Amino acid sequence: MSIQTIDKSSLAERVISTFDTVSKQNAVVTAVRLEALTRFETLGFPSIKNEEWKYTNLKPVVNQDFVPNAVGNISAEQLQDSIIPTEKASILVFVNGAYQPALSVLTQEAEGIVVTTFKEALNKYPEIVEAHFAKYADFQKDALTAMNTAFAEDGVFAYVPDKKVLEAPVYVYFISDSQQVAPLSQLRNLIVAGRSSQAKFVTAFHTIGELHSFTNVVTEIVVGENASVEHYILQNEAEQAYIVGTTQAQLARDCHFTSHTVSLNGALIRNNLNMVLAGSNIDAHMYGLYLLNGNCHVDNHTLADHQQPNSFSNELYKGILDGKSTGVFNGKIYVKPDAQKTNAFQSNRNLVLSKDAAMNTKPQLEIFADDVKCSHGATVGQLDDEMLFYLRSRGIGFESARALLMRAFADDVLQNMTLEEVHTHVDRWIADRFL
Repeated sequence: MSIQTIDKSSLAERVISTFDTVSKQNAVVTAVRLEALTRFETLGFPSIKNEEWKYTNLKPVVNQDFVPNAVGNISAEQLQDSIIPTEKASILVFVNGAYQPALSVLTQEAEGIVVTTFKEALNKYPEIVEAHFAKYADFQKDALTAMNTAFAEDGVFAYVPDKKVLEAPVYVYFISDSQQVAPLSQLRNLIVAGRSSQAKFVTAFHTIGELHSFTNVVTEIVVGENASVEHYILQNEAEQAYIVGTTQAQLARDCHFTSHTVSLNGALIRNNLNMVLAGSNIDAHMYGLYLLNGNCHVDNHTLADHQQPNSFSNELYKGILDGKSTGVFNGKIYVKPDAQKTNAFQSNRNLVLSKDAAMNTKPQLEIFADDVKCSHGATVGQLDDEMLFYLRSRGIGFESARALLMRAFADDVLQNMTLEEVHTHVDRWIADRFL
């Protein structure tokens, strides 16, 4: 292998130079890592010449002097404002990609349920990891997934056996400590929900410090037959933080899967969310909300891949953009020939509040079955002046009336959150942003 064939950025070279330090305790996983490393060397970091990255330029990221595997040092006091108050939950904290047991709390669950770290799972549950690791997130085509597959050593591992219910939701905090260096963190999550099981997961991203940070995270979620999984992604980052996240959900027949993605702040955030509806009679939902200002850039790429008949997918993404922020939505519904009787719907709606903000939206349908109901739509507009006038005519001040309208705009995304504490937390974000 030769680094001469890859992207010439010093970041890629620096990352590759750390491969000798990656754990190679599991032969099966190591073989996959080597294959992924080769793909990353070949692909390099994508540029805007790649259609999938047309509106998101990674050049500012690869030009930064990031330090892979930087050691972080965050105290419980520093973390306090980032934690969502909850009465009962498992809490796992990772700083610069490394698990922090002193900052984490694991709730005792029913026998057979496992909530731990990916690194520990490699030792204790190798058969589950080997059965699912890199089986769904495609590192052959995606350079960032290839880099993650080769280098990520830790993250969350959860296994819920058949007919078991994860009673306490799992909250995972990915913290970047940029107080001394600009860290590059790579995290790998694997969630496996067995037949007729139930589970809820929250992943939240924060940076503490003034320097830049870069987080590259890949999450593989396996939802068994008749299982129910709800997944939240919360991003209220520092203005100098970069995140590329890929979530790959593999869905079996009769299951229920819901994803919520909320983005509020960050220099550049790219969220890839891919659902493969591999069975029939699946009920799947993707909800997204982005409230952007300053120079924040958020790019949501989604895929609902219908492979079998009689399934339903619904996607609703809404955005409010202010300042000089930019947003991207690229959502695709793909219906294969065997996926007859598919119902698939997609909607992306946006409010652009300033002349310097911009939104690029591209909903797509690719349908190869003839007995389906599918639709997509996108809107980009401004606040309704008549509604604003109506509220002001009832004695409500301009700022309050504006905030009420924006809160109402976001509500049909928020109302689908079943974790009340997350709903309340996001509501507070919205209030802080607009009131």
